[in-house]
Amino acid sequence: MRVAVRLTAIAAAGSILAGTAVACSAAASAPPRHAPRSGAGVNVQAAARRAAAARAAQTARAKPTPAPASPGVQVTGAPSEVKARGGVLANAATGGLLWSRDLDTERPIGSIAKVMTALLVIQAGNLSRQIRVPQTVIGYVVKYQADSAGLHPGDVLTVQQLLEAMLLPSGCDAAYTLATYYGPGIPAFVAKMNAAAQRLGMTHTHFTSPDGLPYPTETSTFSTPSDLLTLGIAAMKLPAFRSIVAQHIYQIPKGPGHHHYWWENTNDLIGSYPGADGIKTGYTTAALHCLLFEASRDGLTLIGDVLGSPATGPAAGADAAAKVLNWAFSLRRD
Repeated sequence: MRVAVRLTAIAAAGSILAGTAVACSAAASAPPRHAPRSGAGVNVQAAARRAAAARAAQTARAKPTPAPASPGVQVTGAPSEVKARGGVLANAATGGLLWSRDLDTERPIGSIAKVMTALLVIQAGNLSRQIRVPQTVIGYVVKYQADSAGLHPGDVLTVQQLLEAMLLPSGCDAAYTLATYYGPGIPAFVAKMNAAAQRLGMTHTHFTSPDGLPYPTETSTFSTPSDLLTLGIAAMKLPAFRSIVAQHIYQIPKGPGHHHYWWENTNDLIGSYPGADGIKTGYTTAALHCLLFEASRDGLTLIGDVLGSPATGPAAGADAAAKVLNWAFSLRRD
C-alpha cells in the first residue's frame, strides 16, 4: 500500500569530489608513463607493486563498501521477482549496501551516461550562461536515431534549460549541444567524462559518447552497479542536479530567441512512487531497461540502480526499482 511520505535530503556520504578539478584534456585521463632507463638502479617490479597498491587504495576509498546498511535497519532476505540482471541498493547516508546482484559486472547503461555529462557541466558553473543550439544537432539525432528533446537549431537556451532537456526527456540533442560547447567538441568532452570516472574510482566504467548512444558498438559505453552507485551519490550532492531530476514536468514558454518547450521525466518513479526524487533512466537494445534511482521515506534515503531489466514494458526499470525499494522500506527498523 502506498502512503504519502516526507522527502528527506540526502545526507553527505563523504566528499567524493572534494579537491578535484573537472576540466581536463584527453591526455589527463591517463598520466604519462615513462620506462626507467637501463642501469638507473630502479626496481621496476617494486615500483609497479607500489603503484598498483596506491591505485587500489584510492579506489577503495572512493567506492561504496558493503558496510552495515544503517544503524537500526535489520536486513533480512532479499527483494523478490526482480528480473534485472544487475543492481544494487544502498543507504545514501552511509554507503552501506542492503542488496546487490552482479555488483561489479560490466554492462551497457544507455542514457544513464548523461548523469556524468550533467555532473561535469554543473561543476563548471554559471548555469545561466546562454548557448546556441548548433545546426549540426539535427544530423546527429538522425544519424543515431537518438531520443530528442525537440531542440530547434539556432535557439538560444541557458545551460540550466539544456540540462533540463537532457535529464528529463533524455534528449541526446541537449547532451550533444552541451558536450560540443564544453569539450569543446565531442571527443574532448568524452575524454573529460572518462577522466572524471577514474577520479571517482569508477574503474569498470567507460564512455564513448555524452549520452550513452550505442556507438561505435552496443557495448562501447559500459559501467557496473557499483560504479553507478558511486556516480549517483556524487551527482545527488549537487543541488542543481537534485532539483532537476526530482521534477515530473518542465516547460519553457516561447520567448525571444527560442521556441516553446515542454518536457516530461522519463523516470516513471517520479510522481508515482512515494518519496522518489531521481535519478535517470537508460535503454538500448543491448542495455535493456536501466534505472539509477533514489527515494526517501520516514527519514531513510536509499539510492541504487537496476541494469538489464527485460523489456516487459516502458516502465520495466521503474518496476524493478520499486520492488527493490518496497522490500528495503519494509525492513524492520529499531
